[in-house]
Amino acid sequence: MGLIDGLFALVFGRGRNAVRETVGIFRENAEAGAARDVALQAQAMTQLGAEFVTPRQGFFDRLIDGINRLPRPAMALGTLGLFAAAMADPVWFAARMQGIALVPEPLWWLLGVIVSFYFGARHQLKKQNFELEVARTAAIAPEAVRQVGILEALRGSDQPERPGAADTGPDAAATAVATEPEANPALEAWRALRSA
Repeated sequence: MGLIDGLFALVFGRGRNAVRETVGIFRENAEAGAARDVALQAQAMTQLGAEFVTPRQGFFDRLIDGINRLPRPAMALGTLGLFAAAMADPVWFAARMQGIALVPEPLWWLLGVIVSFYFGARHQLKKQNFELEVARTAAIAPEAVRQVGILEALRGSDQPERPGAADTGPDAAATAVATEPEANPALEAWRALRSA
């Protein structure tokens, strides 16, 4: 027994797991790595959230926010302005378009990348806000269903609950009474005048 105990103590160590410690040198512990990743992500989210806690009140911040709002209206109004210029002075417009034709292709690619990133970021922000609103609505849906159930329970039994509540079902006599036309003196007087 002493020999086997000594052999296990040599391989696994006394009170420790030497195999796990040895493997830990060559391979990351998945559980510890996941804990580090969670801590890193939590710190990043905390830092990101801290940037939006205080509203920007300074002149510079308002100026930059205003400048950030300019590209889309400027591009839309500029395009409409080009149409107006083409109709007002076609020669001037043709000269400007000849100048644009001289712009090298790499510069067009750069403009396309800049515009794509600007509008792509706006689209992503709008999409995330939409998904947030959908999640909020889905979160309150069970409460709304519960409230509707309470209101339905409060409704009196003398009022019909749904369309078709006055349906006679298989009762033939009730169906005949319900479908028999009532006396209409005005209609009868009109018929008498027509037949006369």
